Amino acid sequence: MSDNLKVGDTETRTFTVDTDRTIGFMGEECRVYATPSLLRDIENTCRDMIVARVPEGQDSVGTTVNIAHMAPTLLGMDATITVTVAELDGRKVALDIVASDPVDTICKGRHERFIVDVEQTRQRLLKKAAKASGA
Repeated sequence: MSDNLKVGDTETRTFTVDTDRTIGFMGEECRVYATPSLLRDIENTCRDMIVARVPEGQDSVGTTVNIAHMAPTLLGMDATITVTVAELDGRKVALDIVASDPVDTICKGRHERFIVDVEQTRQRLLKKAAKASGA
């Protein structure tokens, strides 16, 4: 862990909702930001913020997600995601999430991540892969 990661730290990113981020079951003229795409953008924003503040060789993995996707964001609109460190408990980081477009608050929630040593995690994954291939 690092003293560079503190409760209250905030990161804001804006994403333009492109076709790959949308679902189209309501027809092409009503394509909207898909929840899985919103979640991916939230996770990437949280991870990037953490990685920028922890020592080299550390990263984070997502462990818990609890979001309410409350309003649609249309194709071509910008969505702004703000993540704020709400709690630090050892290597666990809880982040509050708010996302909005120019018209609505589109999402609120919390995402938890766990700070890991990259090499230790890599070794654990390789051991699991070896076990799985021998099963």
